[in-house]
Amino acid sequence: MKTSTLRISLEKVDFRQPTQVTDDSSVLTLKNCVFEPLLKWQPGGLAHPALFDRWEHSPSGCEWHFYIRDGAVFHDGVVCEAGHIVEFIHGILNSRDTFGMRWSYHRYLARANITAINGRTVRVENPEPIAAILDIFTELYICRVSVDGKPILGTGRYRVVEFDKEKGRTVLEYAGSRGNSQSPQPSAEERFRKLSEGKIDVALNLERLEKPPDFLPNLQWGRATNTLSVIYYLNCQNGIFTSPNARLAVNHAVDTAALALDVFNGLAIPSATIVSPFHLGSQKASLEPIPYDLSEAKRLLEGIDLSRPITLRTPEYMPDRAEAITSFVVSSLEAVGFKVTVEVEQDRAAYARQVGLEKEIGDLALFDSSPHSTYRVLDDKISSVTRAVWWQGYEDVKVDKLIKVANDAVEDRDRQIAYSQCLERLRQNPPWLYLVHPIEVFAARLHVQGLNLDCKGVLNIA
Repeated sequence: MKTSTLRISLEKVDFRQPTQVTDDSSVLTLKNCVFEPLLKWQPGGLAHPALFDRWEHSPSGCEWHFYIRDGAVFHDGVVCEAGHIVEFIHGILNSRDTFGMRWSYHRYLARANITAINGRTVRVENPEPIAAILDIFTELYICRVSVDGKPILGTGRYRVVEFDKEKGRTVLEYAGSRGNSQSPQPSAEERFRKLSEGKIDVALNLERLEKPPDFLPNLQWGRATNTLSVIYYLNCQNGIFTSPNARLAVNHAVDTAALALDVFNGLAIPSATIVSPFHLGSQKASLEPIPYDLSEAKRLLEGIDLSRPITLRTPEYMPDRAEAITSFVVSSLEAVGFKVTVEVEQDRAAYARQVGLEKEIGDLALFDSSPHSTYRVLDDKISSVTRAVWWQGYEDVKVDKLIKVANDAVEDRDRQIAYSQCLERLRQNPPWLYLVHPIEVFAARLHVQGLNLDCKGVLNIA
């Protein structure tokens, strides 16, 4: 049985301004319906055709041409042309994120010349090889603002016929009929209750229920491990975690399998390196998580002065369950001899600025790493050459050399191999305390067909 109206409950209903990029799964679910990414990111990290249906590059990898697919038209009837895309990209490069900081794309493309050479072709020229443009373009969803100032005009399968941000409601239309009605509920419990009562058809982010989902057969269930990494940044510039042994020791000290079970109700998997199993290079590297081993942790800490308390900083949310994660990790660190003082920051935006811009992370700071691009994580957070906004003082000459090789690789196979070597080295000499990748859950009424959840947390509707 098919339905012409599908009622979906999300945590938030928003499309964001064209100059804003987000990793929020609720917003990405809407974007995925209404807009098209310039290229489509797939598990494994490689780019596939989307609004650009093909591309080519010079032998050096310094010049790229991207071609818009035939029939790409915005929902107001305007043909999508290369000029729209170039204007859209420049708008992002000249704007700031929700924390008041420049988008990382401004740095990635600082020396690139992006132009429309005709109506269907966008050219990217850069002094150095720039295969990372493929990663960057998977995160950009082409959007125009409507005459009433709403950022809702795309080229995707669904058009917006109603959008009220204040009420948290939008209605999307497909093939002449009302296809999706989406509005938020105040909590996972409320979304699940409305689904159980038949008042909505689909509820997302049910992994956030206080009690774990029962997965009973009266509903259909879907779940997917997310690319997001829940981590602690380690202060590699000052204090105890300037020591590689101390950094490796804390990774042995935390039982991440137990953390996934006890704190995330089994809806998470342990991390092995700086990115998820779905990132570029991960499948080639095929890494196992650093094993829980208290004896090895204590051995690595021999000769290191543990008399001074270390400071652990944490927000109240983002990542979810921040308080419970911190409690678990504090107990784990104390079990191998650390004395831990906890500082809680209530203002999440201020916390991001403190961690990123001001480097106020104490000795370790709870955070989540969300980019789907291995290139972005390495460049933003690991490289001591770029020393970008989220870099916390980590230096490893071997890692920097491997990043350079990966960045200069142009062909897919070469990029996979190069990134896998980076990820393997970062497991051997970790810059962070690696924790888990959450599993996201949705449920739907039994008659609803054609739904699946991808590893970015996006609900796809067939």
